[in-house]
Amino acid sequence: MMFRIFLFLLGFGLAVAGGVVVITYMNFIPAGLAWTDFFSYIKGRPECYFLPIGFILMIIALYSYPYK
Repeated sequence: MMFRIFLFLLGFGLAVAGGVVVITYMNFIPAGLAWTDFFSYIKGRPECYFLPIGFILMIIALYSYPYK
């Protein structure tokens, strides 16, 4: 039970951190960066992978809970 809660909170923290970084990098768009360049840029940044990893960890924690 505690492992699932820890996994969920870890996933939530990673998703928040990754989401903040992606939103921060969206400030490049008004500076003249196209959407394709933006997605190409964030694809190469390792901290942007925290968002999907966090979502995956939260889904694992939620769906591994034994419902009766």
